[in-house]
Amino acid sequence: MSAPLKILISGQHGQVSRELQLRLQGLGELIVLGRDQLDLTHPEQIRQQVRAHRPGLIINAAAHTAVDQAESEPDVAFAINATAPGIFAEEAKALGIPLIHYSTDYVFDGSKAAPYNEGDATNPLGVYGASKLAGEQAIAAVGGEHLILRTSWVYSTHGKNFLLTMQRLLQEKPQMRIVADQIGAPTWAGTIANSTRALIEHWQAGQAGDWGVYHLTAQGETSWFGFAQAIGEQLRIEGKACAELEAIPSSAYPTPAKRPLNSRLDCSRLQQQWHVSQPQWHDALRECLAEQH
Repeated sequence: MSAPLKILISGQHGQVSRELQLRLQGLGELIVLGRDQLDLTHPEQIRQQVRAHRPGLIINAAAHTAVDQAESEPDVAFAINATAPGIFAEEAKALGIPLIHYSTDYVFDGSKAAPYNEGDATNPLGVYGASKLAGEQAIAAVGGEHLILRTSWVYSTHGKNFLLTMQRLLQEKPQMRIVADQIGAPTWAGTIANSTRALIEHWQAGQAGDWGVYHLTAQGETSWFGFAQAIGEQLRIEGKACAELEAIPSSAYPTPAKRPLNSRLDCSRLQQQWHVSQPQWHDALRECLAEQH
């Protein structure tokens, strides 16, 4: 009888980490390190924790995700999003174990007309995207076994995200103006965690695909305006107040960080290599909302 798999998860209260803690139950022993135990701006602390726990798998679910704030604190964003993943990769390689890490559509500039695939040229528009890309490059440079999973427009029933913000504001305001020219796939953190579990199970069963970078988002596409409409529809079904929505261009809603207009990611490689596929975004939204109640 072999010892159960020890899975070290960095990040405790983030959207993806919370879902991982729920959905990886039964796969092994989960060692969840929040900010109190692990400050990702301190490289030595990362090394100490990995060496103390000696896990069989590392999942880096922690990140600096405040996109606009990153513009004014690049040093912190790069420490957490770029330096820390590289150190996790070094420690994972030293132990001979895989690292699973999450990245973002923001590594692209959004100028492509079609969905992005893994081989497309990266060109981040801001500090957040640049720091996440540097993290990907740091992991790849170490050369150990790793999965870098790029996702987009993450939401859940916890933390700060578009779903929770819209649910509140749509009930508080008579009218809302929502950006309609940024296109992507809203991706539930539960979907990311379910897919991560499937990847781990394939790896444990000796059915791993190639290591490297993969795109992992919900299927389908919409705009922020379309996402807000879907959230509003559910409020109306529940008999709650819902604001009138007006579609606006990004130029009418300036933010410190520029966002890509096209955030669509082609996820077919993950299906081909690892036989893991994602649900349609509106189906995942319904599942998420069902769990909220």
